[in-house]
Amino acid sequence: METATLKKPTLPPIIERVWLDERKIKRAVRRIARQIDRDYAGLVPHLVTVMKGGVFFLTDLARALTIPHTLDFLAITSYGTHSQSGEVRITKDLDEPIAGRHVIIVEDILDTGLTLAYIYKNLERRKPASLKVCVFLDRPYRRLIDIPIAYKGFDAPDEFLVGYGLDWRQQYRSLPYIGIIKPEILRVDMQG
Repeated sequence: METATLKKPTLPPIIERVWLDERKIKRAVRRIARQIDRDYAGLVPHLVTVMKGGVFFLTDLARALTIPHTLDFLAITSYGTHSQSGEVRITKDLDEPIAGRHVIIVEDILDTGLTLAYIYKNLERRKPASLKVCVFLDRPYRRLIDIPIAYKGFDAPDEFLVGYGLDWRQQYRSLPYIGIIKPEILRVDMQG
């Protein structure tokens, strides 16, 4: 009997190497789902993500949960940079009210915390029964605003990452792994 071997993915030319492969991603999603299943046993959490990046993690997380849950989406626009005090505006609001519900904000990556802090405060004003944060990737060394994280996948390196929801010029979100962009690509991108 032959044993199946994992084929190495053919990397797009902008990617230097795979940082987090598909197997590790799936394992982390299952671990987080088990934690949520345990913490929300007997409840129906309402999972909210910010489009577009968080959709991939949210979808996998929702499939891995064994408890009943509901989903909703926000879309935002940021003016200025995330590392400075850029203005954030909601361009697509939630479809359902969250008052009295157990809400989990599901994010692909947490950097400075500025955008997530805005979203957290906005949702908190709507009086949910509880409000927690679940992030797949965290960069605590970039944090400008402290955000309480209840569930986390990995600490991310200080590299430009793409795949599994993370993009470069709105591309590469659908890669099943997370790769690091070649430094020379970023240098050329910044110059022109």
